[in-house]
Amino acid sequence: MHTRRTPVSTDPSPTGHGPRTRRPNPRRARAVGTLLAATALLVSACTSGTSTRAGNPAAEAALAALPRSTPAALTPYYGQKLTWRSCGTPGFQCATMKAPLDYAEPGAGDIRLAVARKKATGPGRQLGSLLVNPGGPGGSAIAYLQQYAGIGYPAGVRARYDMVAVDPRGVARSEPVECLNGRQMDRYTQTDFTPDDENEARELVATYKRFAEGCGADAPSLLRHVSTAEAARDMDILRAALGDKKLTYVGASYGTFLGATYAGLFPDRVGRLVLDGAMDPSLPARRMNLDQTAGFETAFQAFARDCVRQRDCPLGTKASGVGKNLKAFFRKLDARPIPTGDPDGRALGESLATTGVIAAMYDEGAWAQLRDALSAAMKENDGAGLLALSDSYYERDADGRYTNLMFANAAVNCLDLPAAFATPDDVREALPAFEKASPVFGEGLAWATLNCAYWPVAPTGEPRRIEARGAAPIIVVGTTRDPATPYRWARALTGQLSSARLLTYDGDGHTAYGRGSRCIDNTINAYLLRGTPPTRDKRCS
Repeated sequence: MHTRRTPVSTDPSPTGHGPRTRRPNPRRARAVGTLLAATALLVSACTSGTSTRAGNPAAEAALAALPRSTPAALTPYYGQKLTWRSCGTPGFQCATMKAPLDYAEPGAGDIRLAVARKKATGPGRQLGSLLVNPGGPGGSAIAYLQQYAGIGYPAGVRARYDMVAVDPRGVARSEPVECLNGRQMDRYTQTDFTPDDENEARELVATYKRFAEGCGADAPSLLRHVSTAEAARDMDILRAALGDKKLTYVGASYGTFLGATYAGLFPDRVGRLVLDGAMDPSLPARRMNLDQTAGFETAFQAFARDCVRQRDCPLGTKASGVGKNLKAFFRKLDARPIPTGDPDGRALGESLATTGVIAAMYDEGAWAQLRDALSAAMKENDGAGLLALSDSYYERDADGRYTNLMFANAAVNCLDLPAAFATPDDVREALPAFEKASPVFGEGLAWATLNCAYWPVAPTGEPRRIEARGAAPIIVVGTTRDPATPYRWARALTGQLSSARLLTYDGDGHTAYGRGSRCIDNTINAYLLRGTPPTRDKRCS
């Protein structure tokens, strides 16, 4: 699963994102974290229920709910009191929560999880806590809370709820997984993800192995316990520590998988759940990556149609030729990278350029920025704009430091599902299907799915349907031209969850809440504030 929300911005910061002291633009603000993948370009997906199950017998299995009673060994965790303190950001408080590292052996040791909140501002009757997660896996929920949700969610929602976030295990402030240092990550991100011959394929495999070995050397025991199921169980401990009988939650992108998993494990504790940019948990990794590849192609075609209507489109005047022209540009970069002016000496090759383009697919508000970057690269031999987009995707700052987003992303994805491919030959066999799904991105995305084959820890998860029988109504949100979480995933998850209502946004970009649709926002706000979901599936524009 790879559904991260990429930080893309026209702000003048070198990396295109960073701490914001002003109220963020709602069209960009939620881009603080969310799904693409366990490597530079790894992606995930889900398809409609019937066809998926027909080709994937394992997906017939449904996630079983845990017993309603709390096991005695977990009582100390559920009974803990959080000690809140100032955490340097005005208006926000922070705390540390304990959870068992291994739920199968709660006495074997703890993991400490970072929690943050912003108290309800009033007026009106308080409704408890609203937990938020921006996706990833690997996106910092605390950064998302402090940079957007705690100040940018609708005033009515912030007035009635304590806004809360917990960085999932292995992420950001919660005992983060670390794999490579900055210079090593620079080399990793410049790896050729479209090998032209056997030597380049061997170098790509060696790169994946070095990445995996770095992660395994850092914290081998932690790597075995950063699954989505464990993170969902952590959320239930947090719910209890906050004093809430039910969980109220807004999860985006991969955060929908986390929220749906919580609903499957604890259906009787579901309060008001919004799953925006939904994933389908019943799909195996290969199917997920193939479907998401098609999702990026759908988004790219929307960009292409828009680009040729603009005077400054550098990719031609006909939408049908935009993809071919971009692919030809990528081939030129593969042969001869272009300068960027980067103080660390990085040139713009095919891999960084492709990542930059993909980063802009998450938000149609970034298309003008992408046109400018492509124009500079193609006409002026200046790769700085595309490099900035790529850096925003990888969360690399101007000093060459990376957040642990990509490390945690790989750690969670490779634990949650068996690897899509085991060998380079498996990738080669699948290339026609990936290139058919996306002539522009298919080859790179296919090779990017190979990384989990070399992961140092065996997967503990498998594809499962999530039904959450007995849960209160849940809103599942899907965007028709979402690149990272294709719309059919939202339909598939709605078909699985016993109490789900589908809310459709007919538009572009990744996720829908807070992106400018009054219909979407009003529907979700009414649900969060009054507990009134749509009586039936609803469509908005």
